[in-house]
Amino acid sequence: MKRIHSHSVLNTKTFGEGGRILRRHKKRLLLSLLFIFLLSIIPSVISANNEEVVYVVPIKNTVEKGLSEFIDRAITEAEENQASAIIFDMNTPGGDVSAAIEIGKRISETDVKTITYINQDAISAGSYIALNTDKIYMVEGSRIGSSGVIDGQGNAADEKAQSYWISAMKGAAEKKGRDPIYAMAMADKSIAIPGMKEEGTFLTLTSTEAEEVNYSDGTVDNLDKLLEELGLQNAKVERVDESFADKIARFVTNPIIIPILLSIGSLGLIIELYSPGFGLPGIAGLSALLLFFYGHLVAGLAGYESLILFVIGILLIILEFFVVGGIAGAIGIIAVIASMFLASGDIAVIGISLLIAIGVSIIASILLVKVFGRKMKFFRKIILTDSTNTESGYVSNQNRKELIGKIGTTLTALRPAGVVLVDDERIDVVSEGSFIDKEKKVKIVKAEGSRIVVREILPIDILKEDE
Repeated sequence: MKRIHSHSVLNTKTFGEGGRILRRHKKRLLLSLLFIFLLSIIPSVISANNEEVVYVVPIKNTVEKGLSEFIDRAITEAEENQASAIIFDMNTPGGDVSAAIEIGKRISETDVKTITYINQDAISAGSYIALNTDKIYMVEGSRIGSSGVIDGQGNAADEKAQSYWISAMKGAAEKKGRDPIYAMAMADKSIAIPGMKEEGTFLTLTSTEAEEVNYSDGTVDNLDKLLEELGLQNAKVERVDESFADKIARFVTNPIIIPILLSIGSLGLIIELYSPGFGLPGIAGLSALLLFFYGHLVAGLAGYESLILFVIGILLIILEFFVVGGIAGAIGIIAVIASMFLASGDIAVIGISLLIAIGVSIIASILLVKVFGRKMKFFRKIILTDSTNTESGYVSNQNRKELIGKIGTTLTALRPAGVVLVDDERIDVVSEGSFIDKEKKVKIVKAEGSRIVVREILPIDILKEDE
């Protein structure tokens, strides 16, 4: 028994040692596999961190304040992600000068390489934006230029505004090492360039002409070819598309749309004032005005203080219906107008838009009352078209036509008004103008409502009747 016990102890020690050796081999194997795995993924991680990123940002349609805010957000995103380049995919007929100045300034401030890819047109404000980028590439047949500044009515701007714009175009070209004479000729009709532009026109360069004068760094067929030209064909392309809110902001801040919205808003509220309850006109009016403020808020042109001021103004106008004096209503109107100026980035645009809205509202109100009020069922519900005239059977008082020709006796002297007794009825009358003494015979010659006119019967009149 003793030997067997000793043998069992020996076997246990032997197997325990073997287990420890096996576990050490397993640990070494796992560490080797982990090391091999890390070696395999490190190159891919390094490659991912070193991957070049290119942001493609569209500049399409009209340049307005809403576009400025969108471009600012896109550039900020590219900066935060350390993009290698920002390509502005451009096709615009131009637009708001102040918005173009803001966009150009933001592009100039970034350290990220900027490229304009003119995919059709870079006209007016678009040409200024393009000149602020580091490089310009164009597709064949595209154009850049025709950058004369005009006012809201389509006429040439005043001399001061033109001088400022020409200077801005010149500065943008010089900053990027381009010959400023062509930029100035794009904005100044008086500058002539032999063989390219005559005096009296704005310079517009085709893709070929722009390349010849170094206003284009090359002509490419498409965006992929442009990436190859820039040596970024292997870069990751991030396309920054406008959100629904961005599109609304761009639409609402368009100088053409602003007066339309304000006209709908004012007209809708005016119609609502003359109709019972709160219906479609009021909803349309408030929606148009709220859309105006929403678009300007998204575009970064307005703060919530302008919206709060607008709401206070509307409440004061409503209060005017319950409080006599007119002070609340006047302050409310001033608050509403002030809120619109506060929300808009351009005092001239909002001023013109308000004048247009007021004019449209006045004309529309006259048309609604004079023209449509009697012809359309909807407007008959909100406009009083009935009148209490005699033809419709309405009288202000009883008409005593049956009294004409009757004879009565004056109970009082007529000076010229007094009382006459006719068929035992006391009647208030007036004489034709002369004084008639008491207890004189008179004849009723006219009855117009409450006005009954009498004439004295003289003895000669009685004799004529007897004959």
